[in-house]
Amino acid sequence: MLRIENLHFRIGDFRILDGVSCTVQTGERLGIIGPNGSGKTSLFNCISGFNSTASGRIYLRDTDITDLAPHRRALLGIGRVFQNFGIFRELTLLDNILVALESRERGILLPWSKAHRRNVSQAREALDVVGLAHRATEKARSLSGGQMRLLEISRSVAFGSEIFLLDEPTAGVSPKMKGDVEGILRRLQELKKTVLIIEHDINFIQRL
Repeated sequence: MLRIENLHFRIGDFRILDGVSCTVQTGERLGIIGPNGSGKTSLFNCISGFNSTASGRIYLRDTDITDLAPHRRALLGIGRVFQNFGIFRELTLLDNILVALESRERGILLPWSKAHRRNVSQAREALDVVGLAHRATEKARSLSGGQMRLLEISRSVAFGSEIFLLDEPTAGVSPKMKGDVEGILRRLQELKKTVLIIEHDINFIQRL
């Protein structure tokens, strides 16, 4: 699914990533641990296209994506969930997902169009995957931190992501919601999704 070969990334003269190589198989869960400043998020930024690498190559299903823009990588199946919540709090849960789905369309979708109805159906299905379908019409600001994380994961599911890059998914999440997040990550594996997780909670990452 994902292959990284001798990846180097630096800022000025400071080496952040120094020859990173790994292979992640389809449906695999890979935990990435290490102290702050060790380059974990930088690695995710290189994989998703937000950092330009100094050298090395990144392959997704044997396609070289090293020089592709982030949106091109997303269309190929890379879903990114950042450490800071990236949702529209004043929109409903359903609309948060529709924004992502409609970004793939050309032109404006009218509410009565077939494409819009299809997107609504996909959005509701994705919310159901994370157990939030019953709150589809509520504003995202009403969610807890853990539920916001689930909404972000749901958005990537709806968009069609095949590989998920999760940067500290339990940060700012209650102990109860950590269990819910863990359950959803196991659900992603049932759906044959590939998951890479940066996490400081060692107990959480060991259970996965």
